[in-house]
Amino acid sequence: MPDQSDHTDATTPERAEAAKPETTARSGDVTEADGAASATAGDNEATAQLGALAAETAAEAAEFCAAVRELATGAAPDAAIPLLLLLIAQLQVTGARLGAIQDVVLVERFEPDPGPEDTLDALRMALANLFDGIDDYADVVDPVTSVEPARGALSDDLAEIVGALEHGLLHYQRGRTIEAMWWWQFSYLSQWGVRASAALRVLQTILGHLRLDADDQVVADAEFAALHP
Repeated sequence: MPDQSDHTDATTPERAEAAKPETTARSGDVTEADGAASATAGDNEATAQLGALAAETAAEAAEFCAAVRELATGAAPDAAIPLLLLLIAQLQVTGARLGAIQDVVLVERFEPDPGPEDTLDALRMALANLFDGIDDYADVVDPVTSVEPARGALSDDLAEIVGALEHGLLHYQRGRTIEAMWWWQFSYLSQWGVRASAALRVLQTILGHLRLDADDQVVADAEFAALHP
């Protein structure tokens, strides 16, 4: 008959010690600390990417605003339309990136004071003089939800775009990167992106007329020359 003194159960120190679950992390296990570190690394990477995009957006916005203000002075009236066509097309790429990324989440509930902003009235009037005779165009309020016609003006569009971009630049120049990115993204979707699209179409249409429409007398002279070599 077995000696009862040799028998051990879960209540004995030997079995109790053996029955304890393993608490030491094995190689390859992800601990809570590892998860927190990974999340922090991911947040840092996202912040760095947003910062890089903000720097790129700020540079492109500043370049656009400076070019529009320069053209508004009448420095290159003959080249204004093709140059603006190119500038707005490039700006649309900037805006498309803002629209494609996830929503920028604000840190502060209320917008900090961006500081004094330049009035846009002088710029608007200068652009209206630049586009004298071709400034106004027919527009649609919202091509998706309404076909209500409206009046548009290239001078209004460009001044509005410059105002929105420079507002974000004020935040960016004061070190408020998130605020600047939020504003640029929001105003692109609600304001300047729409105006840029409208202005781009109008400028392309004007350029097409300038390049393709021929004077009747010029056409007649060309036909006469072709028929009477």
